Amino acid sequence: MTLTGANRHDITQLLPLLNAVPPIRGRRGRPRRRPGELYGDRGYDSNTHRRHLRTRDIRPRIARRGVAHGSGLGKVRWVIERGFAWLHAFKRLRTRYERRADIHLGLLQLACALVCHRELMKLS
Repeated sequence: MTLTGANRHDITQLLPLLNAVPPIRGRRGRPRRRPGELYGDRGYDSNTHRRHLRTRDIRPRIARRGVAHGSGLGKVRWVIERGFAWLHAFKRLRTRYERRADIHLGLLQLACALVCHRELMKLS
């Protein structure tokens, strides 16, 4: 999770966020350092970033601008949109009232912990 100033494009944080991904546990052997695929909407459509992803052996699944809808990304992206909706339930995060970034980031992390706790309580 990264925090930027207001009215900044999300694409500026794509590569730093990928660099911050911790090792992914799974099969035996060396843990993976990167995801296999990256899904994104039209806001992430950039040939430069697609090339950077391919050099890291990440398959870009990004919708193209100027192409009709129906790319099939909605089947996967709804999970992210649902997560944003859960975070927007906390009114303080929906509109940023905090001037200090550290306080806002702390509230965001607390909200993520509460959302995870609620979902885990549903499973038990």
